[in-house]
Amino acid sequence: MIKSDIQRLDAKRRHVNERKKQFAVAVYKQQDYPHRLNFYELPPTSEISLEDFEQWAIHRLRILAEIEACSFRNKTPQETAAHIEPLLKKYLPLSANSAAAGGVIDQRLRDEREKDHYSHFILRLAFSGTEDLRRRFARVETMLFKLRYQTDDGRERRAFVESLNFDWEMVTGDEKRQLGEQLLAATPGVKKLDEENWFRVDWTLVPELVEYRTVFLRRGQAYVPMREQTSMIMTEFTNRLEKALELTSRAPRLDEDDRLSPILNHLTKNFATPDGAYNDSDAALPGAPINASNIDSLSQHFPLCMKNLHSTLRQNSHLKHFGRLQYTFFLKGIGLSLEDCLIFWRHSFKLITDDTFNKEYKYNIRHAYGDVGGDANRRGRGYSPYSCQKILTEHPPGPGEAHGCPYRHFSIDNLTSMLQATGVNERDVLKGVKEDVEKKRYHIACNRVFEWTHKGEIKKVKDDGTWEAAELDTIVHPNAYFKRSYLLRNLGKMAGDNVRTKE
Repeated sequence: MIKSDIQRLDAKRRHVNERKKQFAVAVYKQQDYPHRLNFYELPPTSEISLEDFEQWAIHRLRILAEIEACSFRNKTPQETAAHIEPLLKKYLPLSANSAAAGGVIDQRLRDEREKDHYSHFILRLAFSGTEDLRRRFARVETMLFKLRYQTDDGRERRAFVESLNFDWEMVTGDEKRQLGEQLLAATPGVKKLDEENWFRVDWTLVPELVEYRTVFLRRGQAYVPMREQTSMIMTEFTNRLEKALELTSRAPRLDEDDRLSPILNHLTKNFATPDGAYNDSDAALPGAPINASNIDSLSQHFPLCMKNLHSTLRQNSHLKHFGRLQYTFFLKGIGLSLEDCLIFWRHSFKLITDDTFNKEYKYNIRHAYGDVGGDANRRGRGYSPYSCQKILTEHPPGPGEAHGCPYRHFSIDNLTSMLQATGVNERDVLKGVKEDVEKKRYHIACNRVFEWTHKGEIKKVKDDGTWEAAELDTIVHPNAYFKRSYLLRNLGKMAGDNVRTKE
């Protein structure tokens, strides 16, 4: 169990009597969550299991990574909201008070809000280490908060804002009439006083509004129209979170805790490219003609990393060690049987004898499938296909090697040439890929190519509603790329729901 490790790391520095603090008894309690929204100012204090610690963080990270991906792919706020909504319901639901019987907060709402609370602080620990991570985390957390704020029940939202105790003072009717001419002159788009309400704040809290002359200033106070309230709340959320992240970065680390350090390190790595969990049942394509003789035709559905391995294998009749591993695990993941995989590799290595193949390569292929080897393999599981995150971060290719990710490991010129050779020739797409690669958004570049290649099919499944938004989320696994590509190109040719994507 984990007792407020989060609180210890993220506590604000307060002026306290250190002698009293030294002998204070730590108190852990179940927190109340009266509001759906949260500014995350108080660290959680109750106990959770290590399993929940990791799983809750992974679920939130998936949401944040998807929000960031929508931003990188220039989706509008409306498109982003529509895309994220089903994912939030699946991974991080957060219901309004009105969803409970009689508006009373029940255990379900409390559990949802506890998960949201904890997952935020866990990721705050993971991403407070560097300025870049802190900035990115604050940005996507603000975007998530804004999505929730805009969809919150009106009455509950007002109650939440009032609970924050902002130093805002509503302008009374008499004052509004007294300053009416100045207020209207300083508020573009408002022609009548009864169309808008204003509140007063210190002008230093709204420097951008002052800069653009969209507020009336009087005696050091800015008269801000209510329609700017959302913008101010988002700014306040970001400012408070950035300050809290800075404090967290200075706090003692948990390096000595061998339970949490690996989890936090793993989460940090996955913020660059979310790790895609692989599941045999999710990857299954019942009825698809996946066998040794069809790999060449199926390669049209491969992501660029696997297309590169396949073309290199066909050109050289050989792949080096890490290339063979990456490609074998991928082929296993798309549903190629061990028997067909052995046939495929034997025919591909046509320049060597049967004896050489049996001595030097056959055992490793069988081992990958779990047919031979240690205890895990004896249970028939073998190894899982590599995710994008693993391909990007482990065993970078050297001279003469073809494994890895072309978006990361190729030069821009070589990458562009390969994309053009595979049919990607639209200037805007190639320009977008180049910008993604320069900013190290490799999985976004890959998704950009996928969406352009399948733009017609994606539009069709969106228009007819046969696929949900969650089935078109960002691809972070080569086998998910293959499956989605195959299904989109074979719409109507295979059984329906039992082969739908469920990444």
